[in-house]
Amino acid sequence: MPRIIIAIDGYSSCGKSTLAKELARHLGYRYIDTGAMYRAVTLYFLRNHIDIHHPELVYDALQHITIDFRLNNDTHQQDTYLNGENIEHEIRVNPRVAGQVSDVSAISEVRRFLVKQQQALGNEKGIVMDGRDIGTVVFPQAELKLFVTANPKVRAQRRLDELTSKGQNTTYDEVLANLTKRDHIDTTRDDSPLKQADDAVLLDNTLLNREEQFKLALDIINQKIKATA
Repeated sequence: MPRIIIAIDGYSSCGKSTLAKELARHLGYRYIDTGAMYRAVTLYFLRNHIDIHHPELVYDALQHITIDFRLNNDTHQQDTYLNGENIEHEIRVNPRVAGQVSDVSAISEVRRFLVKQQQALGNEKGIVMDGRDIGTVVFPQAELKLFVTANPKVRAQRRLDELTSKGQNTTYDEVLANLTKRDHIDTTRDDSPLKQADDAVLLDNTLLNREEQFKLALDIINQKIKATA
C-alpha cells in the first residue's frame, strides 16, 4: 500500500497529538509533534530571556536552537530534545510555556525556521504530523488532512484533567482562559493562522471518547489509502 502524508490540524487540547501518535503507531508511520517544536523554542526563549518583540534577538536565538525527537525506551513514546536535553516533561507542564507558546508561534521568523524543518521530515512520506498549519502551509499537498475540534468547555476540562494527573495545580477557569487566549491568537495571527483547509475532513470529537475518535479517523485514512493505491 502507498505511504502518505497525514496532516492533522486543530485547536488546543482537542486530542490532536494523542490521535496522531496512535495513528502513526498503528500504521507504522513516523509521528512528528510540531506543537512540541514550538514549545521547545518557547522554553529556550524563556530560559534565555529573549524579548520576542525584537526580531534581531529572535533571529539570533534561533541560530542556537536544535530540536530533535528520540524514542523513550521506557514509555515507547517520542521525547522532545532541545540542544541535547530531554525537555518533554517541562514543555508539557510548565505554565509559562503554555502561556507564551501562542505568542511565540505567531512570530514569522519562528514559523519559517520550524516549517523548513518540518517539510524536510516529510520528504520520504509515511508520516503523521499535527499542528496548526500542517494542511495549509507545511504540507498543502498532503494526501489526507484532518481538522480536529471540540467544544471549548470540553477541551478545558480535558486539559485540566491532564494537568491534574501530572501534579500541576491549576483551576478550570485558568485553563479555559488560557485556551480562549490561545484560540484567539492562533486564529487571528497574520502569519499562517489556524484554519481548516478546504480539502480537510472535519472531526468534531466533543461527544467522542479516545477509542471512538481513533476508529473514525482510521476509517477515513484507510479509505484514502485505498483510493490512492
